[in-house]
Amino acid sequence: MARTTEHTQYGMTHETLGSLFAISDGMSYAWTAPMIPYLISDRSHIKTTLAEAEWLETILMMGALCGLPTTIYLVDKIGRKRSLLLASFTMILAWSTIALGPNIIYLYVARFFSGMAGDMAFVAAPMYVAEIADREIRGFLSGIIYLMMLIGCIIMYSVGPYFPFYVVSIVGCSVTLLEPNINVDEEILEISKAIERQKTERGRILDLFVIPSNRKGMLIMTVLNGGQHLCAISVILMNLHLILEAAGSIYIDSSQAAIIFSVVMLIAAAFASLQVDKYGRKVLLITSSILTGCCLLALAIYFNLKITGYDNILNVSWIPIVSVMIYAAVFKIGMGIVPIIVTAEIFPAKMKAIGMTVADAMLTVQTTYKNYVSIEYYTENYSNLS
Repeated sequence: MARTTEHTQYGMTHETLGSLFAISDGMSYAWTAPMIPYLISDRSHIKTTLAEAEWLETILMMGALCGLPTTIYLVDKIGRKRSLLLASFTMILAWSTIALGPNIIYLYVARFFSGMAGDMAFVAAPMYVAEIADREIRGFLSGIIYLMMLIGCIIMYSVGPYFPFYVVSIVGCSVTLLEPNINVDEEILEISKAIERQKTERGRILDLFVIPSNRKGMLIMTVLNGGQHLCAISVILMNLHLILEAAGSIYIDSSQAAIIFSVVMLIAAAFASLQVDKYGRKVLLITSSILTGCCLLALAIYFNLKITGYDNILNVSWIPIVSVMIYAAVFKIGMGIVPIIVTAEIFPAKMKAIGMTVADAMLTVQTTYKNYVSIEYYTENYSNLS
């Protein structure tokens, strides 16, 4: 029992340190929400059209998609920890390019490589935890990466609208540089030996489809990742300021609402991380899915009324604010955190790198497509919503 507790403590320490990278990744993910309104404004230092600015969202996901072959190779070839350190270095270069780039092309390149680096945080860190953590708190530890990401969103929403353009890049670089290069291998040597033995049994991509248990795992991950993005989380996170401004609410400023939104998500995710091992994945998923659907339905009805010219829309302009706040809470208690936990647990050791990377690929493709559709729709209807 004492030895298990010791392993758990070291696993928690390493996961927390490794997940610090996810703060920077969360900042990158949420970067477009406060920055697109700035870039398309008259005060922007880079002349940018709305169409150009909105591609900054999709190109991040394109980078993540293109980075998947590198991820699947590096996590097994050089290890989880070194992969995270390499990704951190790439992210530092990306933030520096965003801060110093003189035109939109530099921003595109930086966002592309930010997407590539972000893959490492959401494959290597959960994989490591699933391999070393004690079963009783594995769900909590796997959820830490999402908590770190949400902290990054809060930082971006708090800094982006109120400080000069380059400040967020300085913060992003500073957070990435915090990741220490400590060695905990000696303390977890017993577990590491068992893991290394299992990892010598190399898996093949074909095994995902010919082995029944792996096929079932892929089906589960396809449904979970598909459901996560059908809930529009990437669209909302990347466009929160524009969505709230388009809603035309008279009750609260969009920048302030975005900060509250991200704080609510963080609190909800922390609660879910603590309860996921107690109540189970299924209960949280079902509860979250139903309540999230109700929030999105309320938003859809509101914007439909606004587009069709409903006369008294200002009288109900509290609806989008309340809906997104409830959405922030109910999405994160289930759909927002359970998929990444299940992904890290569902594949055997020899298939973990391949399985998690393919699952991440499906998530990335779904997000890229959904963002592209949203860009087309928003561009077409922008004049009606603004």
